[in-house]
Amino acid sequence: MPHGSSNTASSLSPHHEPDQAPRRIRPARIHDDAQAIASAHELAADFALGAAERDRERGLPWREIERYTASGLGGITVPREYGGAEVSHVTLADVFRIISAADPSLGQIPQNHFGFLNLLRLTGTPAQQRRYYDGVLDGYRLGNAGPERHTKHTSDIEARLTPDGDGYRVSGRKFYSTGALFAHWIPAKVLDTEGRLVTVILERGAPGLSVVDDWSSFGQRTTASGTVLLDNVRVEPHAILPAWQAQQASVLIGPFAQLMQAAIDVGIAEGALQDAVAFLRERSRPWVEANVERATQDPYVIADVGQLYIELHAAQALLTEAAQHLDDARGRALNGDDVAAASISVARAKALSTEIALAASEKLFELSGARASLAEFNLDRHWRNARTHTLHDPVRWKYHAVGHYVLNGQRPNRHSWI
Repeated sequence: MPHGSSNTASSLSPHHEPDQAPRRIRPARIHDDAQAIASAHELAADFALGAAERDRERGLPWREIERYTASGLGGITVPREYGGAEVSHVTLADVFRIISAADPSLGQIPQNHFGFLNLLRLTGTPAQQRRYYDGVLDGYRLGNAGPERHTKHTSDIEARLTPDGDGYRVSGRKFYSTGALFAHWIPAKVLDTEGRLVTVILERGAPGLSVVDDWSSFGQRTTASGTVLLDNVRVEPHAILPAWQAQQASVLIGPFAQLMQAAIDVGIAEGALQDAVAFLRERSRPWVEANVERATQDPYVIADVGQLYIELHAAQALLTEAAQHLDDARGRALNGDDVAAASISVARAKALSTEIALAASEKLFELSGARASLAEFNLDRHWRNARTHTLHDPVRWKYHAVGHYVLNGQRPNRHSWI
């Protein structure tokens, strides 16, 4: 199927075998922020057409992912000196929001791709940066093999490098591997021989590496965030990033990761409200006591829609404000207070984006009426996606972080969830 086709049935074609690297698509080159936003809108218009069907059938979005790659969006954060657009954080958040409003699974799949590119910028050698930036601009996609399923805490890592001649080997079982099934390179979090956190970049198709499509969540169903199995996989020294250095330095690893999470949730809310308004205009019947001709004339419906849109606008504004905070920090030497302020700025956006994603996707049914619950419309995907994605990190701890910071001047802890 050629790129740009609107035939959504192609999304439901059999997916690639788990142990095979996907085919590589040569991307267009995006040169600036405006081009990135325009490309996101163009893709979103196409992705929205088959979103309900992909969710219903759990049709893995191979065509859509390849269109995303072909557009060049995967390279928009690559620094200009390496040939990328190096777009602003405001633009990156908008791209995630726009795509997620159409299909939040497609919004989430590239998240770890961009997270790795940020880690590469902060900890990679010039040779590593040239290798992986060039690869991304040439169509390589990055996935994730981070958390381990049965550890006490999400941050606990058991997989460890063992020396093997002039390189290393690694074994382990990783879960929540969003993007791995669609990736050419899979960054994995492991411990080095000194017990420090490192990220190793594994070649898809390498002996001993398997990607298992066993994701069974009721929401974000087509992210394929399942299992990566590592059985004595070879690791070359040039494919190791010292992630522990980013943990110890005053850099914006956590706020950057959380910004994308918040943008996905805002997108979910936008998509839910768009569908609610369309359903109210086209299909809903007014409640008998309202004494109006159309559901859109019901004063309570009008007020509730108004409130939701005000709350959505507030979430959008906080998202932009947080992204701008990260842009203002770009290129500056940061200290602990700078990182804390950035984390709190993003935490505010994440708290409100969580609330509006859940509220909009739930209120959709109350406002639209019983007909909206019919399976043929699959509108419940909005709530299932919102509920699933917002479980990534509990919003109650965002409120705690903000309150502790305001009341006691306490800096939030540094990790990928704040």
